[in-house]
Amino acid sequence: MYQYILFDLDGTITESGPGIMNSVAYAVKKMGYEVPDTSVLRRFIGPPLLESFQKYFGMSKERAEEAICCYREYYTNGGIFENEVYGGITESFQMLKENGRKLAMATSKPEKFARQIAEHFEFDGYFDVICGASMDESLVAKADIMRNALTKLDVTEEMKPQVLMVGDREHDILGAKKNQVASMGVLYGYGDRAELEAAGADYIVAKAGQIAEVILNCQE
Repeated sequence: MYQYILFDLDGTITESGPGIMNSVAYAVKKMGYEVPDTSVLRRFIGPPLLESFQKYFGMSKERAEEAICCYREYYTNGGIFENEVYGGITESFQMLKENGRKLAMATSKPEKFARQIAEHFEFDGYFDVICGASMDESLVAKADIMRNALTKLDVTEEMKPQVLMVGDREHDILGAKKNQVASMGVLYGYGDRAELEAAGADYIVAKAGQIAEVILNCQE
């Protein structure tokens, strides 16, 4: 059975799109770029910002770091809470905790912001561990953040069959593979079935309220 459950944040626990997309739009406009359409802005939800600014705007690393500073001007002044919790997710947390599971958050969002969001929406109490990226982007890869969470949970190599990562994008699934743990993709976030299947998700659910049910029905 899965005893240790790792959750992504954006697109898995919270519908954070508006705040992230508005922050990106603010940053690129301030830096003199044309603001792209929503389809491009949506691609910033989930993956590391440094990687996304370089990929979608052709920025150098230094320029992307400047863009992140501009992004945070908007994000810290309100964008962080242009956000809402998905229906059914806290019920899944509750059910998992009642059945003795340990929960961790593993997000590419800076840990400082992840904790603020969890506290603001009052779901921080469900988590044994909250792990995110560093503010200076030195720790940002999903696989590394997951590894940090596993260390804080005292999960050894022998215990990895008891671990499940839950997320909405391919980097959640690929991060799980790099850590040799199972993964569950969710369809209500910002990825789709094709992306999650291509990445190799072990399970896929349509609704947040189904997460605990599927996990608790898994046999050893």
